[in-house]
Amino acid sequence: MKRPEGDEPALPEPDPGASSGAVGLRIGPLALFLAFSEIAISGFGGTLAWSHRVLVERRRWLSQREFLESLALGQLLPGPNVANVAVMVGHRYAGYPGAAAALAGLTTVPFALMIIVALLYQRYGALPLAQQALTGMSAAAAGLVVATGLKMAAGLPRRWRPWLFAALAFAGVGVLRFPLFGVLGVLGPFAVALAWKEKR
Repeated sequence: MKRPEGDEPALPEPDPGASSGAVGLRIGPLALFLAFSEIAISGFGGTLAWSHRVLVERRRWLSQREFLESLALGQLLPGPNVANVAVMVGHRYAGYPGAAAALAGLTTVPFALMIIVALLYQRYGALPLAQQALTGMSAAAAGLVVATGLKMAAGLPRRWRPWLFAALAFAGVGVLRFPLFGVLGVLGPFAVALAWKEKR
């Protein structure tokens, strides 16, 4: 029987970034090791920007929303946030072997490179050319962080409350220099309570 015109059920509006990045995909430990090795090798000045590029934009293993949620959880847990993301992504797709492979990919090559760089810096770090190069790399790293932050902001819900908490966290840590754990301890419970209330 044909439904009378005007009685069609309303469909929910699509939520940007809510869909899974790789539904039902199985990724082996070797692929995880190679992907996070690529992130580690490319991540001069920090691996956050390259983690987003590789996991979300290139390989599409995570959606924008999933990357933001993993990163948020990784920042709350002890240890480097991107290393925590590597463990979560590896475990998601290949269990404990995948978590170990992702973490190994993220740390093995940088460990070897840092030994070499430390030896070179000890020998040549005081040279003016080396100081100028480090200054240039610092500026490039800051630009990568800002660009990645703007990309991730596109995945936030189009509501004022998440932006309010983001602004308060930035003001507390970045402007007023309050301790990170203190800011999270104050804002976190309110943010969780409001999100839980909205879901109900």
